[in-house]
Amino acid sequence: MKIGRRYKEQAKNKVKILFVIILIITLVLISLEIYKRNKKDNNILIQDIANDNSKAEQNIKTERMTKLEELQKENSDIVAWIEIEGTNINYPVLQGADNSYYMTHNYKKEKSKDGSLFLDKDYNWELPSTNLLIYGHNNIGSKEMFASLLNYQDENFYKEHPKIRLTTNKEDVEYEIIAVFKSRVYYKSEKDVFRYYYFINAENEQEFNEYVQESKKASLYNIDATAEYGDRLLTLSTCSYHTEDGRFAVVARRILE
Repeated sequence: MKIGRRYKEQAKNKVKILFVIILIITLVLISLEIYKRNKKDNNILIQDIANDNSKAEQNIKTERMTKLEELQKENSDIVAWIEIEGTNINYPVLQGADNSYYMTHNYKKEKSKDGSLFLDKDYNWELPSTNLLIYGHNNIGSKEMFASLLNYQDENFYKEHPKIRLTTNKEDVEYEIIAVFKSRVYYKSEKDVFRYYYFINAENEQEFNEYVQESKKASLYNIDATAEYGDRLLTLSTCSYHTEDGRFAVVARRILE
């Protein structure tokens, strides 16, 4: 009798142990399922946030491009909008049949001593060309156009304003500055000088590298950022009164997303 009871108790204990094991396994499986669902939900939420941020950024770009398109209805010579945050440089960029008209006319084609910011006439949008060479006045006593560009003579100013934003019909991108230098318009008889104002399109890698190297060499201070063959360049050029026919230039490269 005692042996029979012992077997019954052992059998009951085995059933209890088996039940506990099954219960533990069930709880573990349920926990894993909950974890998977939560992880999936979190991933979906993260993706939704990323998509929303991407859409928001795209909306900003679209808005700027739309404003540009509206301006182009008034004047088809408007090809871009340039902005350097924290400065007065926040203007449309024109491109005319020559490099003289927009020196004396604003974007509405009205006579103006300050003129407009304008892209060199030889820049080819179909290629597109290597270097967006943009000119602007630095008239004495005026704070318009590229007057504040000369603030880049101060390295601290550069560190606070290292980027330039350019909006076209096709893109709304930033350029990072790689060189800042003083120059002048050279006589035809002068040899082995850096005529940066002739560089629109690089025919080959050597021409590109020479322009970047000469710009870095002439820079008023060292800038770590540089450009490599294949990069799109932006050069801003204005008058400077440090010498006769003086010029001041800022060179930057497009930041790829």
